[in-house]
Amino acid sequence: MPRERTGPSRRRLLQGTALTAAAGILLPATHAEAGATADTDYLLAHWKPGSTSNYTASTRPSAYTIDRVIIHVTQETFPNTISIFQNPAKQVTAHYVVRSADGYIAQCVRERDIAWHAGNWGYNTRSIGIEHEGWVDQPSYFTNALYEQSAALTASVCDRYGIPKDREHILGHYQVPGTDHTDPGPEWDWVRYIRLVNFA
Repeated sequence: MPRERTGPSRRRLLQGTALTAAAGILLPATHAEAGATADTDYLLAHWKPGSTSNYTASTRPSAYTIDRVIIHVTQETFPNTISIFQNPAKQVTAHYVVRSADGYIAQCVRERDIAWHAGNWGYNTRSIGIEHEGWVDQPSYFTNALYEQSAALTASVCDRYGIPKDREHILGHYQVPGTDHTDPGPEWDWVRYIRLVNFA
């Protein structure tokens, strides 16, 4: 079964990768990005598809129950993260990426498919992965817009799949068994985030 590169190799992919991003990704939201497309599962997301080499096609939730949301921090910029997910050699994706400055949400993998984000195949099959632009030790990236838009997205996922809106079901990447990742890190405000998810 295909799995993403895990541990330090994934971290290196998402750290310091100087890739050329598509021009539309480098710019702030424009008229062309003003609305979601029919390809997205979440109304406010914008379709920025990852490479089909970087996830597993599936028929979730019939093939696998979706019962977790996993919160990540990219350790990279938003445009470079999208470029990494679109590069077939990288073998990593998440379902969504949230931009720091304005909370813009890109969907890179359909929810029915299995993104390679958790470093644990069992958790990949049953979760939705949400990446957040920034670095674990730079809390300035965790803006009001990022928290609010991400929480609304997570609330929507939980509502659609019957996932409880609590810390047993909304996990940090560091909580995935077998991972050596620390994201979203100690600067991530879990109390605030779970409160926003529940009031979204």
